[in-house]
Amino acid sequence: MDIDVQTLIFQFVGGLGIFLLGIKYMGEGLQKSAGDRLRDILDKTTSNPFLGVLAGIVVTILIQSSSGTTVLTVGLVNAGFMTLRQAIGVIMGANVGTTVTAFIIGIDLGEYALPIIAVGCFLLFFFKSQKVNNVGQAIFGFGALFFGLELMSSGMSPLREVQAFQDLTLSMSEHSILGVVIGTLFTFIVQSSSATIGILQGLFAEGAISLKAALPVLFGDNIGTTITAVLASIGASVAAKRTAYVHVIFNLAGAIIIILLLGFYTQYVEFLQSALNLNPEMTIAFAHGSFNLANLIIQFPFIGALAWIVTKFIPGDDTMIEYKPQHLDPIFIQQSSTLALDQAKAEIIRMGEYASKGLEESNLYLTTQSQKHSEMSMQIEGALNNLDREITDYLVEMSGESMSEMEGAKHTLLMDSVRDIERMGDHFENIIELIDYKISNKVYLTEQAQEDLNNMFDLTIMTVKQSIKALDDMDREEALAVVQKEDQIDRMERNYRKKHIIRMNEGLCSGSAGIVFVDIISNLERIGDHASNIAESVLGE
Repeated sequence: MDIDVQTLIFQFVGGLGIFLLGIKYMGEGLQKSAGDRLRDILDKTTSNPFLGVLAGIVVTILIQSSSGTTVLTVGLVNAGFMTLRQAIGVIMGANVGTTVTAFIIGIDLGEYALPIIAVGCFLLFFFKSQKVNNVGQAIFGFGALFFGLELMSSGMSPLREVQAFQDLTLSMSEHSILGVVIGTLFTFIVQSSSATIGILQGLFAEGAISLKAALPVLFGDNIGTTITAVLASIGASVAAKRTAYVHVIFNLAGAIIIILLLGFYTQYVEFLQSALNLNPEMTIAFAHGSFNLANLIIQFPFIGALAWIVTKFIPGDDTMIEYKPQHLDPIFIQQSSTLALDQAKAEIIRMGEYASKGLEESNLYLTTQSQKHSEMSMQIEGALNNLDREITDYLVEMSGESMSEMEGAKHTLLMDSVRDIERMGDHFENIIELIDYKISNKVYLTEQAQEDLNNMFDLTIMTVKQSIKALDDMDREEALAVVQKEDQIDRMERNYRKKHIIRMNEGLCSGSAGIVFVDIISNLERIGDHASNIAESVLGE
């Protein structure tokens, strides 16, 4: 290999690696410095699309990755924290927030990169404070970003003399679609639009590419960055898939609109460059920022239309596990203890229905080994934990208000019931982990063992549902039936345990199978205990 070509490739690839490391470290450092409350920012500021846009901008600036924000948003939609319409606003904001990286690059600090890295390292290695370390990590990443750019720029500078590259840029000037395809593919490979835009800024600064050829590549970068969210949505809920594809449609539509107006847009960028006396890097940054801002302004009024399009594009039942409470209105706490208790009870009944659903999904996972049932169970367990916190906080806030003796007894009953339902979630989470172990270690259960487990699951699910009904109706007969069923579960657990020991002694089951079987029935027996606790609270009340 010719030494100049080798040096060019090594400098470019090494520079790209350092640049990507810098982006990652700077984003992580900023994120930690901000208190790592990005999920809360998105969760609490997306009540309307405009606030969603602002949240998307802020979070993307903090983590320096529009893909990261979109993946986080897909996760929140999948978990039920956010609706599709709210998510669209966040995605629009993320596209504007990601332009900040290009503006940072536009500030030519390459010659100061090494001292900046040194300052970051000094803060990382010579201070024990976590806050100082986080700031040091962000500063180190900031310096590495510019150092990587300098290396890439050195590697790319000879390209303007290469005839093949000159022919390619000429083709991109004449055929803008070619530039879009190149930008899309390169961003798809590198998985960072900030990196590809940084490379584009370097090429433009070295005079290796014209503005007319650079702009279509810029639009292609915006399309390529959507692939990360699409990958994150694989295996997720229908709503999460729709969120990921909104990102694709939004960026694709924006690129098409601007390409149709490419001649005018090129003149606009040239005017900005001249009027503001911009350096080449900052010219690309302004082109990128203007494009994303224009795309936001054009498409923001059509959030409803985007949601409709993606719903038609990805049909299916949009069943989501709602993490947020639906009945806890704080206004009733001070106005009416009776109404507030009814609100809390309605939320606990909903929580109980989730618990029985989670148990059913666990049973389906055992029989089918389909991952979707495991994921649904774990989503429900997460929802139970969140609802437990919200309902408990609501009831604790109520305890400061004056209540009658009857209301006080109901308050205690509800507090106990919340704890019991949350513990049911912990036990079926244990069961999911045991089934995971069974699958990954190829543990074989006999047909009799499988049948015993299904019988015990059926009885436990029935008992849980009846306990929730007893609580809902405050029905003593239902509660007595639950206590009787719990006795059956206890006897069944003892009987099945003995039968399984006999199977192991006869060599029909392995030791691993014994552990999995016994632990599953033990968890089911404890779920029965918690159902019985609820029933006994109803009887006591």
